[in-house]
Order: sequence, then structure tokens, then C-alpha cells
Amino acid sequence: MSTTAIPVPDPVEGRAPIPDPAEGSTTRGPQRAFGVAQLVEALPGALIKLNPAALWRNPVMFLVWVGAALTTLIAIAEPFLGGPEASGGTAVPAGFTWGIAVWLWLTVLFANLAESVAEGRGKAQASALRQTRTTTSARRVVGYDASSDAAATAASIVEAPSADLTLGDVVVVTAGELIPGDGDIVWGIATVDESAITGESAPVVRESGGDRSAVTGGTRVLSDRIVVRITSKPGETFVDRMIALVEGASRQRTPNEIALNILLASLSIVFVIVVLAMNPIASYAASPVSIPVLIALLVCLIPTTIGALLSAIGIAGMDRLVQRNVLAMSGRAVEAAGDVTTLLLDKTGTITYGNRRATDFVRMPGVPADDLARAASLSSLADPTPEGTSVVELAAAQGVVATLPDGAVSVPFTAQTRMSGLDLPDGTQVRKGAGSAVLAWLEASDAAPSTSLRAQLVSETDAIAASGGTPLVVATLRQAQGPGEAGSATGTVLGVVHLKDVVKDGLRERFDELRAMGIRTVMITGDNPLTAKAIAAEAGVDDFLAEATPEDKLALIQREQEGGNLVAMTGDGTNDAPALAQADVGVAMNTGTSAAKEAGNMVDLDSDPTKLIDIVRIGKQLLITRGALTTFSLANDIAKYFAIIPAMFMGVFPGLAALNVMQLSSPASAVTSAIIFNALVIIVLIPLALRGVRYRAASASATLSRNLVIYGLGGVIAPFIGIKLIDLVVSLIPGF
Repeated sequence: MSTTAIPVPDPVEGRAPIPDPAEGSTTRGPQRAFGVAQLVEALPGALIKLNPAALWRNPVMFLVWVGAALTTLIAIAEPFLGGPEASGGTAVPAGFTWGIAVWLWLTVLFANLAESVAEGRGKAQASALRQTRTTTSARRVVGYDASSDAAATAASIVEAPSADLTLGDVVVVTAGELIPGDGDIVWGIATVDESAITGESAPVVRESGGDRSAVTGGTRVLSDRIVVRITSKPGETFVDRMIALVEGASRQRTPNEIALNILLASLSIVFVIVVLAMNPIASYAASPVSIPVLIALLVCLIPTTIGALLSAIGIAGMDRLVQRNVLAMSGRAVEAAGDVTTLLLDKTGTITYGNRRATDFVRMPGVPADDLARAASLSSLADPTPEGTSVVELAAAQGVVATLPDGAVSVPFTAQTRMSGLDLPDGTQVRKGAGSAVLAWLEASDAAPSTSLRAQLVSETDAIAASGGTPLVVATLRQAQGPGEAGSATGTVLGVVHLKDVVKDGLRERFDELRAMGIRTVMITGDNPLTAKAIAAEAGVDDFLAEATPEDKLALIQREQEGGNLVAMTGDGTNDAPALAQADVGVAMNTGTSAAKEAGNMVDLDSDPTKLIDIVRIGKQLLITRGALTTFSLANDIAKYFAIIPAMFMGVFPGLAALNVMQLSSPASAVTSAIIFNALVIIVLIPLALRGVRYRAASASATLSRNLVIYGLGGVIAPFIGIKLIDLVVSLIPGF
């Protein structure tokens, strides 16, 4: 198989500060929370939602719909039956009942509009995704045998529509072709254009046998040839699931939403009983209250504001994740992210940039600097890894440029030897690797270093490890060639290469913010405890788990959960699947295996593990937005109660005049003004519901205190001001 080398930008040299989600930067670009165009587009959907069959799941707004329908019937019947005065009630201005009916319908419409606008943004994204879902011709391999020719012969390939592919089918995809379905690469390596899914224009490398083997249907292969095993059924591809989720078609109400709906329904029932009890009291005072006024009073007292915005808040929370290229499989996952108390983060690629770089050569006593640099460079010439390249670059920076001699044999790194190097034509062997492995290699040839040199070497490697680096020992071994010297060898430990993981810029500040939120951060790494401790201290995490295995990760999550914590983690490999499934928030990388994506409840399309921090912030923003607007809604009800009740009954009970602090012009004006304000406040709060309350890192008590002041006190004051201003306008209408 031939492959095309793809230049990969150096993540250390080209690193950029981590974006802060509070600034609003997104992969797909920021969207306006609310605009005239969105309002017009959402209006037809809002009108359709006036159907009571679509409203009954929202008990508060369903009650408003019933009140609007009943008021409309009364308004139609009034010319034939007479107004309230016909039954001994207080006379009302002409058109009063129709006015109340219209504003009740507008209240329901505005609530539907909030939800429709939120859904509309998801539908626009789903439409773009739907354009990537095409039926292509797939080349299916018949009787594929992984033990035979992995490239699949032409005789074993049949053409088939991609829609006919089933779970387990194997297909061949070459440069320029679309991948016909979701799957895992079982042979080959290729560059793939995933811009249709992720929005990123840069191609990515996908290969078999690792944690970057998953491919998505509808993406295009740019180079080489791969064999893919299909892992999805027709109609159940990753893109299909994305479309359903961003459209809101499969967005189920979360437990918190259900609990809040039950609370709102209970409050509504209580207010129904209270309002029904008012008419007998007024009738006893020879001043019965008309049904439209009672309905208006009920609608103003029940928590219509949060009832109208609750669904939009949930949809907008998932939409904010989609804007950052994170797909949440359920609203429950977004809420859980807001309640997370423990964050598990992989070191490599999350806390550090992932590619260790040579930063220094540490010489052993008596070894010339150029000898160490030349040997280290020679041992790395055939090493294509970023670490090997950085060793060659460091030597060149010190003026030592080594060339590969003719006849030299490269020795690749293996997990068994834990070394790599070069065998030179003159019999000299150069090795670079873990200290224990290099010492064992020398001892096997009876060329072990002296006790003092060994102690010096151990001291240097421990110091590098303690500083967060990775030590690689460089040594040479030369078999004696002279007469009488057969079987003897000379080994020389030249020194140590200091490899260092570079901690990403801005992480310490981010971890400080998480700590202020009450979130504990734990770094997970396969490094030894000394290295892990040093990097954890540099990055600013609270704790670390060194030499971690998949079983260790799972056990750590279970211990945290048993202690009452909610845990979030990221992963991309099949070995991460158990931990992702166990975590309360499991974020799988899109580049990872299908097993990882199936186990997690979120998928990051950009495969950026640091985005887990952003996900937690978005989850907290969702919960804070819901809590803030619930506080505002309940505070509104208290203010409206003091606005309406005194104006309605002070004629019967003069003592209530002292509570008419707004000095509303008349009972009819008070009721009309309150019902108008009740409807308009929904429209005013739609942008806030979609954008979310700005989140600031703070303790729960500080956040609660701040929201009580802003949204609690604000919710009490706003109706007094708004209703009074509306009353001044309404009182200009004759009869009011």
C-alpha cells in the first residue's frame, strides 16, 4: 500500500490560547439569539402549535389556552346574553372581553413562538446536515477475510447502493469517493475531508487498528485506499441521529423539566382554587366578578412566564452545544453536565499538547556535548515520531547535523524492547529509550556501567521525571573486532534526552474557574507517578491518576459516584468505552472508535478533549438560566397579585385602597394592563432564554444570591413599572 505524506502542523509551535465559551466563539459561528427574520420564520410553526393536542404536555399554557377559548366564547355570546351587568356584576367597557380574549391568545402564541424560534435554529442546522446525506454507489466486498489480502481483490467487489448496506458489510473506498456509511477502518490509512460534518476544512488522517479508525458516512476520502466495515443500519447513521437531535424530534423532556412542570401544574391548580373562591366572596358583597376577569386574574397569577419559556430554554441549551460542534444524545446529558462535580481529563492532548519535545541533552561525566548530541540524533534519524524529529532538531540547533551512513540498519521502537536506534556499519550500536531498558540491554552484553555512573544516571532521570519530563537514555555498544577480543563489548552511557510535555496555554486559569464552581479536576495519565505529579502541579489540577489502565478509570469513576459526585470524562478508544458508559457525562471523540461513540452520551465532532470544560459551562448556564427565569416568573406573580387585587376589590372593600400603590385608573384598566404585560414579558425574555443567562464562575451560594437580587427583585419591580406604563395608555381609551 502506498501512502501520501500529509504535513501536520506542529501543535507546540502553532499553539493558540484556548477559547473561552463565555466570549461566544463557536466552530459554526455565533448566531443571533433573536431577530425579525427568525420571528417571521417561526410564526407559522407557532400558529400550528395552537392546536391543543400540541399544548397539553405544557399544563400552564394549556390552561391559558382553555381560558382564551372560554373568553372568546363569552365575547361571542355577550351581544345575545348581555354583559356582566346583566347578571348583577360590575359593568365593563365595550370590547373589554374581546380585548382580554385577544391578549390571552397572544400569550399562548408568544409561548409557542419562543419554542418555535428555538426549534427553527436547530432545523436550519439539520437542513445543512441533510444535504450531506446522499445515496452513493458503494463497492461491497463479498466474503471479506481479514486474514487474506486486506486490500480486497477486484473479483470480490460488487457495486451496491449505499442505502442497501447493512450492519457488518465491508466496503472499499478510494481517493475521491464518498464513504457510504458509518464504519470502522479495518485496513489502510487515508486522509478524509470531514468538513460537511465538523465544519473544519483541514483534512484529517484516519487509519485502522487504533483510536482514530472511525469514519462517518458522507465524508470524502482525499488520498489512498481504505477498507471499511459498516457499523450502522440504514437510517440509523450518525448523520441521521444528528438531524433528529438538532431538529428536536427526539428531544425528550429531562427529569428536571418534568419535575418543574409538575410544580408549575400544582401551583396552577392552587391558583384555580383561589380564583374560584373569589367570586363567592365578591357575590356575598353584592359585586360579583365576571368570568373573563376571573380568567384574566388566573392567567396573571399562574407562572405563565416560565411555563412559556421552559421548553425553549432546554432546546437552546442543546443548540449552544451544537454550535460548538458537540452533539448531546439527550437533554439529560446537558443537565448532568451542569451538575458535574468531578472532571476527569486525559493528560495527553487535553492538558498537554500531546507531542513531547526534546528540550535538553544531559551529559554524563566526561562525555563531550557533541558526542551525546550526535548519538541522540543518529538514533532518531529513522524515528518518524514527533519526539524523534524534535531530537534531531535540538541537535541541529546545537550545531550537530548527523547523516544516515550507508549500510546502517534502523532499529524501530517496540513495546517489548522500549528502545529504538541504529546499527552502524562499523559494528557500533546506538540506542535511545527508557533507562531501565537501556541498562538491561547493556547488561545483556556484559557492558553494564559502573555503580557510580548508574547512580548518576538514575539521579538525572529521576530529576527529569520529577520535573514533569520524560527521560530517554542514550548509549552505545561496540563489539570488539580485534584479535583475542571476540565476545567482549564496550558500552557507554552518553547521557539523557529530556523530553517534555507542554501544558496548554490558559489551562491553569480555566481550572481555577472550575475550582471556583466547586468542580474537582483529576488528570488521568499512563505516566509514572513522579511525572504525573509534576505535570498536575504545572497545569493546576486538583488530583491525578498515574499509570492508569481502563480498569483504573472505571474504578475511579465508580468511587466518585459512590461518594455522591457526578462525573464527566472524555475518551476516544474502545478501551475507554466502559468508563464513558459509567460516567454521568461521557464525551466521545468523533475520531474515536464506534464503541466509544456508542458508549458516550455526547460526541465532540472536533475531537477536542479540552471542550469538556466548555460543556460543563454550557450545562451550568442551562440550569442557571432555568432557575433565574423561574425566579423572575414567580416574583412577577407576586407583583401582579398586588397590582390587580386591590384595584378589583377596593370598591367593595375600601381598606384595600391602601394596597393600590400603583394608583391604577380603574379595575378594568388594571386587569387589561396586567394581562397585556403578562403577554409582552414573554416576548421580552425570549432572547434571554435562547442566549442564556451569562454564567460567571462562582460558588452555588454566590450565584443564588446574585440571581435572587437580579431576577427575584427585578421580577418584583418590573411588573409595577410595566403595568403602570400600560395603564397610562389603556386609560386613554374611552370607557377605561
